[in-house]
Amino acid sequence: MTYTKEQGKQQIKELVERFRYNLDVYKKSTYNETQVRREFIDPFFDALDWDVSNKQGYAEQYKEVVHEDTIKVGRSTRAPDYSFRIGGQRKFFVEAKKPAVNIKEDVSPSYQLRRYAWSAKLPLSIVTDFEELSVFNCQIKPNPTDKPSIGRIAYYTFDEYLDKFDEIYSIFSKEAILKGSFDRYAQSTKGKKGTAEVDREFLKEIESWRELLAKNIALRNPDVSIYELNYAVQKVIDRIIFLRICEDRGIEHYGQLQTRAEGDTASCVFG
Repeated sequence: MTYTKEQGKQQIKELVERFRYNLDVYKKSTYNETQVRREFIDPFFDALDWDVSNKQGYAEQYKEVVHEDTIKVGRSTRAPDYSFRIGGQRKFFVEAKKPAVNIKEDVSPSYQLRRYAWSAKLPLSIVTDFEELSVFNCQIKPNPTDKPSIGRIAYYTFDEYLDKFDEIYSIFSKEAILKGSFDRYAQSTKGKKGTAEVDREFLKEIESWRELLAKNIALRNPDVSIYELNYAVQKVIDRIIFLRICEDRGIEHYGQLQTRAEGDTASCVFG
């Protein structure tokens, strides 16, 4: 079903009323994340006119919402609960928690979401248990010691969803993405004190790779010239980045380079 804005607001009203009526039950630890996703979070984003369950039958690469999307975070492969996309391009993640979790005060949910979005170079993302919804500026490099308020630029409880519906709709609805409102809002949060863009951090990381590789190659090849050393280091880095881009775009499976290296067959990767 395609929702108009008014239909979406009515859907949110019904969800809020049902959640309020059964709040004590939903707050129990036995009410799990899968339940809240199916009963509240999925229909919440349906109301923002996203095809959460792919009722339109789009091909995998063009689904509007990917559940358990695959991204690389550090050396690990992770799966954000929801990846919202336009034309196959990720726009924001949503990480879901059960209502027993304190979204506002617990460190883990915010850090987890921010790591995912930072790694995927997404400017904004959401963590929610439906009872609460936090929006984060994910252009600030996450740190495990960060307070849960770091990067949080909006916070709503379910009792505010109706009053704040226009505000939420104007940023995170499919219409808002298509009309550029999301991108303009994301741009307005960029460059605030404490932000560090992903590209800048990535360049710093590459420089550390360059140094480690150069020392390693020189140690094992004492007769290599400076020109040859620099050429070899750059060639290795270029190939690693190329493979990682292929993995990120789904052309190659995640972790192939690591698997080959651990199997002592790195030579077949680097030629």
